[in-house]
Amino acid sequence: MSTFKTMPKSIKKAVRYIYQDAPVEHLKEIQNLVNQAINQRIKQEK
Repeated sequence: MSTFKTMPKSIKKAVRYIYQDAPVEHLKEIQNLVNQAINQRIKQEK
């Protein structure tokens, strides 16, 4: 859990939102957006 403490505030808020308040129907959309962003970033590094 120590790596979570070092993350930016915006990431912490997003994760807490997903755990606590996000409606179930939005979770798939959030997952797709995050995965797209991560994949795009990884492709840029190559």
